[in-house]
Amino acid sequence: MSAPAAILDIDNGLGRLMGDRPLYLKILRRFLHDHGATPRQVLADFQAGNYAGARLKTHTLKGAAGMIGAQQVYQLTAALEMALRAQAPELQQQLQQLELAQDRLLGAVSDLLGAPEDTHSAQDVAPDPAAPAIQLLLARLAGHLREGDDAAIDMLEHCATLLAASLGVHVYQEVAACAHEYDFEGALEALLRRR
Repeated sequence: MSAPAAILDIDNGLGRLMGDRPLYLKILRRFLHDHGATPRQVLADFQAGNYAGARLKTHTLKGAAGMIGAQQVYQLTAALEMALRAQAPELQQQLQQLELAQDRLLGAVSDLLGAPEDTHSAQDVAPDPAAPAIQLLLARLAGHLREGDDAAIDMLEHCATLLAASLGVHVYQEVAACAHEYDFEGALEALLRRR
């Protein structure tokens, strides 16, 4: 019998970012900001018969949950996404399970974050996004994504701090979450929207 999925596997999340704890904490803050109400938004779309909107929100939450190591929410959203794709008529129980898991996850993230963020430290060391080296890095990343090359995932992990500082944490997280789902087209779209 397999162990239950973790609400928040910090080691897993840190592993995706090459152990960069400050970046991980920023991504957790972004998760709280962006996804606190997502299960309720999915429910509202589902009740309105908007399967496409519900599926898109579920897919986005799945990528973000995977990125931070929220395994239970990731598994629940993966199952829900498949059910929405099949346009299942009865999803009330799955949606309730997701909302409960998400509430526990938000509590775990809030507990971990504890003190408010020191907003100055990240801004003081932010690289110039127009610098030639940054532009070259972004061009190489876009090329790998365009070709559907797994090297894009390696770049996103090995250069996480630099890319997050250059693109902004929100954009970095969106690109990385899509790439980890092998949605290279979505990752490229998110990257190019920013530039």
